[in-house]
Amino acid sequence: MSTTADAVRVASPTETRNPRTLDIDRLDTLTLLRTLHAEDARVPAAVAAALPRLAEAVDLAVTALRRGGRIHYFGAGSSGRFGVLDAAEVPPTYGLPPGRFVAHLAGGDRAMTAAVESVEDSAEAGGAAAGGLTALDVAVGLTASGRTPYVAGALRAARTRGARTVLVSGNPAAPLDDLADVHIAVETGPEAVMGSTRMKAGTAQKLVLHTFSTATMVRLGRTYSNLMVDVVATNAKLRGRVLTTLVAATGVEEATARQALAAAGGDLKVAIVTVLTGTDAATARDRLDAAGGHVRRALGR
Repeated sequence: MSTTADAVRVASPTETRNPRTLDIDRLDTLTLLRTLHAEDARVPAAVAAALPRLAEAVDLAVTALRRGGRIHYFGAGSSGRFGVLDAAEVPPTYGLPPGRFVAHLAGGDRAMTAAVESVEDSAEAGGAAAGGLTALDVAVGLTASGRTPYVAGALRAARTRGARTVLVSGNPAAPLDDLADVHIAVETGPEAVMGSTRMKAGTAQKLVLHTFSTATMVRLGRTYSNLMVDVVATNAKLRGRVLTTLVAATGVEEATARQALAAAGGDLKVAIVTVLTGTDAATARDRLDAAGGHVRRALGR
């Protein structure tokens, strides 16, 4: 599709007027809330319709991370802030080393808490932000309208460096579609307040990002069943979670779980394998290494 100035002037579905909310300024508070909620309720079905493309993006991410690459989020305004939040939450949740999920927000750190809206118009800034990407990486552009110049510059630069590219938008006819290997278009339609894409489009982007990163971590073996097993226990709460997880994964008494964790040097994955297979910690580590860190595969061996 075209990325010319003429294409940029075409209104995104997220920026058109919503016929269902024309009188919201006349409603009493409860009716107003019900109206807004009814619009929000449209989001999950819209995300569900985009799951096949989301699956493609997850597979790209899994391949990239297995090869030592990184996942880069690029966005401006609300879209960019959602990327920052997701990238910040993945490492502590799944024990991923810093720098594997990287967020690039137009305007930098200052734009996280203040409006720096003009920077989204700079394709050059987006290209500069993507300057460090390699062919091992995946670039994910976040833009409700599907036309943000900052994101365009980032995706274009990412492609020149051989990186795979993903676009997350609320516009099936996004002008940036031709810069993406995978375009996850979530049709949330017009916002309750025209152009306020932190609402339905934003909720959709958050759902897509959280689902994308969670599914990627599961595929990489960062869970056993539905348990987080790569938690780095840096405080009392997390040390308690590690112990609780080991008990849930194995069914042993808490005292036995404590002993297994101590023998495993605090490594939850190693402790699970030792308990469930009856091996020692060294053998459990060897099994996990051979299984690429997947607990279930290590148990199968």
